[in-house]
Amino acid sequence: MYEKELKAIKKVNLYREREIFSDDLIDLASNDYLGFSEDKELFKSAYEKVLTYNSHSPKASQLVNGYHPLHKEFEEYLCRTNGFEKGIVVGSGFLANLSLIEALPRKKDLLVLDEFYHASGILASKLVDAEVVLFRHNDPLHLKEILNTYEFNRAIVCVEGIYSMEGDILNREIFDICNEKNILLIVDEAHSAGVLGDNLLGVFEYYNITPKSNHIKMGTLGKAYGSYGAYILANFEIIDFLQNRAKAIIYATAPSVFDISFAFCAMKKIERELESIKIKKEKISLVVKDVFGVKMDGLILKLDVKSSHNALLLKEEAKKRGFLIGAIRPPTVKKAILRVIPRICTPTLVLEKFLLELNDENNRQ
Repeated sequence: MYEKELKAIKKVNLYREREIFSDDLIDLASNDYLGFSEDKELFKSAYEKVLTYNSHSPKASQLVNGYHPLHKEFEEYLCRTNGFEKGIVVGSGFLANLSLIEALPRKKDLLVLDEFYHASGILASKLVDAEVVLFRHNDPLHLKEILNTYEFNRAIVCVEGIYSMEGDILNREIFDICNEKNILLIVDEAHSAGVLGDNLLGVFEYYNITPKSNHIKMGTLGKAYGSYGAYILANFEIIDFLQNRAKAIIYATAPSVFDISFAFCAMKKIERELESIKIKKEKISLVVKDVFGVKMDGLILKLDVKSSHNALLLKEEAKKRGFLIGAIRPPTVKKAILRVIPRICTPTLVLEKFLLELNDENNRQ
């Protein structure tokens, strides 16, 4: 039924398939920035924490009886550490974006998204009655122009702390523009929480921004925290509105209790080992700067390649050398790239040798 379409996808080197990779490969492809996905002590701590409760699963939607004591304790912890009034846990980052963007913009509102905003947000924007506009990536002047051009009841701006494919950090001026005009600002911290800031809390902390009533922080429990799920932090009114209007919260089973427990334990571990983690991250940043001459704000290294075909060739060559990297192709990105994640658990000398070889190989092609 879809044979022709699949053939066309394969012809232009855009075919995707699932693969189970060897544990012998050094992982430079995943978003497991701190290596917590392999931390058995964390797993044990999370398991033991869940065992102290009668129920180990959410059982239902949060609005029925799926709201677990661990959910509540974790939300309160997130609010204390990040400086927000109220929080709510969600099943995934995809569902968090769907919840926010499907529910918050109403008729006569304006929804403005960075053109490189996550696909979950772009998809959710198709469901709203509000006017939807994209602004040039990380460009505060274009954002300001849009906000001055359109008429609206409310405006909602959606950006990321660190952009998942580009690896660049959110422009500080975007906070200023939204604050001046009291515009709702949704910051997707999926790739910046656990990576940026003095306490690795994300881009708000990195820029020393105290959360205001127009700020919404969304973060995932995967990526740096090695788990699964997400959270939304905002003022009381916004969280109350979401739990009454966001379909992806109301009609979805509450997040996994174990995954919440694991993320909770992971965040506590970051607190305990903060300085050690930051030192390892700095060493990796210096290696990347020495090899490529670029400052890496987070732990995402984007390398341009000539074509999707070249991206796949370089990925296979890396596997032969014992490394796993990401070959990212359209439609995920406009032009194929290599996405390398130098996790802090990667030995520095091993990483440097590989990056030098990868750079040479890419230049030869």
